[in-house]
Amino acid sequence: LSEVRHRTQYLSVWESPRETNEQKLYKIANELLQTEKAYVTRLYLLDQVFCAKLMEEAGKGTFPVEVVKNIFSNISSIHTFHSQFLLPDLEKRMSQWNTTPRIGDILQKLTPFLKMYAEYVKNFDKAMELLKLWTEKSPQFKAIIQDIQSQEVCGCLTLQHHMLEPVQRVPRYEMLLKDYLKKLPQDASDRSDAEKSLEIIATAATHSNTAIRKSENLKKLLEIYVMLGEEEDIVNASNEFIKEGHILKLAARNTSAMDRYLFLFNNMLLYCVPKFSLMGQRFTVRTRIGIDGMKVLETSNEDYPHTFQVSGKERTLELQASSEQDKEDWLKAFRETIEIFHQKNETFKLASKEVEAVSVSKAELGKRAPRWIRDNEVTMCMKCKEMFNALTRRRHHCRACGFVVCWKCSDYKAPLEYDSNKMNKVCKDCYSTLSGAQDSEDRAKKKGILEIEAAQFSGNSIICGFLQYSEKGKPWQKMWCVIPQTEALVLYLYGAPQDVKAQSSIPLLGYTVEGIPRSADPPISFRLTQSKSVHSFAADSEELKQRWLRVIRVAVTGEVLQQTSGNSSEGNGIHIAGSEAL
Repeated sequence: LSEVRHRTQYLSVWESPRETNEQKLYKIANELLQTEKAYVTRLYLLDQVFCAKLMEEAGKGTFPVEVVKNIFSNISSIHTFHSQFLLPDLEKRMSQWNTTPRIGDILQKLTPFLKMYAEYVKNFDKAMELLKLWTEKSPQFKAIIQDIQSQEVCGCLTLQHHMLEPVQRVPRYEMLLKDYLKKLPQDASDRSDAEKSLEIIATAATHSNTAIRKSENLKKLLEIYVMLGEEEDIVNASNEFIKEGHILKLAARNTSAMDRYLFLFNNMLLYCVPKFSLMGQRFTVRTRIGIDGMKVLETSNEDYPHTFQVSGKERTLELQASSEQDKEDWLKAFRETIEIFHQKNETFKLASKEVEAVSVSKAELGKRAPRWIRDNEVTMCMKCKEMFNALTRRRHHCRACGFVVCWKCSDYKAPLEYDSNKMNKVCKDCYSTLSGAQDSEDRAKKKGILEIEAAQFSGNSIICGFLQYSEKGKPWQKMWCVIPQTEALVLYLYGAPQDVKAQSSIPLLGYTVEGIPRSADPPISFRLTQSKSVHSFAADSEELKQRWLRVIRVAVTGEVLQQTSGNSSEGNGIHIAGSEAL
């Protein structure tokens, strides 16, 4: 992890014996500010340059607007929050550090908005697929991206590189907070806020080290993709980079040795020819050899030392390393990759056989507890066959059949007889069998990675009250809705006014408000839309609807709302900071 290594070196320079603990805390806080400034610059590039230019062209009908929206997901909301709220708060705090030396309270403001990152990360794989598809499909789409990438502001990096920034940002907050707390005295006034912030941010950055490694691997895949002329389909979360380097290829018909280049991955070897380029290293792929069925042998050649042979289903290569150590390194890399590949395939085959032996029949489904397949027995979803990874496709168990499946294939719930008919997470096949419904019917509500535990906000809220609520066309249900004074840009949804935990929350920043009801909706309704998210609400009266709309239309723009007096549920005392009363 180059970033972590760089930062370790950076800290070692900081921490001289003459520095006080207060100075160390200041420098950590200042690093948070400086990295936030750089991050906001990259978010601007994604939102206001790449996305804006593509949306402008899509508006002419060149390619679908929905494609651009699905690629960039909710990047506009993330950019707005960081540029208009978190960064200004950090800048103000650092200017007042002598009198207010603390950052925990500021980072606590970040926590309600971490769900925005959950949506972005969940959409990341699809975004990469769409980006690749339309770069190949539309010359205009490709030309816009290449034009922006050639500009100095891009730093010679691809759009894919910049899109990785939000994936890596939350683990970075966690790392900085941990360093901050190590230096913070136990009795410091900021310790409580900093610890609470770290707890929530660490939850959002679950498996953060793995996520960073995955994103570093994806960065490397993108670099190789560019070196191969953006023609090879290698940017995939299931591809893991292992090793690369120059090698000599021994010709079969003469004694010459030709300069070649190898890229070894967990599932294939790319055998390449270097080509001249003024833009750095570039290669042409001659052969793609699968690891499945591959064998590696040491060979002996009097004229050419340090040789070995790579034999695959597609081709056999006799290669010469630059030294005996280089040869040993390549042999070790090949053998370990082949062994791991076969181990994973064998465990998957074994798991499949065991499943056949112990699987629950359709007649018993839901009536008898299944045998759970162990996580380490499979490397891919047992339904859609997509490879698991810690970043965007994690393991889940179906409570009906026991299969290990991805989140897409386990986003269902059904009552299981063996568990007293309680609702349990099940895979799509078991859901269809148990309910007799199609995939799109009665989908269970999926929580984000961070479900904020809420106290009773109603007594100190901007506005609160009952509304009918529907998400993405699901059945309407009565919800107690609250926009709290302490988190004025977040709408919380409770099952009842006395509930101590919200069923869900909606960060309002960046949403589009649509006040005109659709034909299929109740007459006094309105909607919040963003990317693929659609939240519909219906009020008991037009007056109540307009109260909610006045508050929400301000919140989505990022204005800070304040309650000055009266009961907000009755619509009194609603004010915008720095504006006239509503």
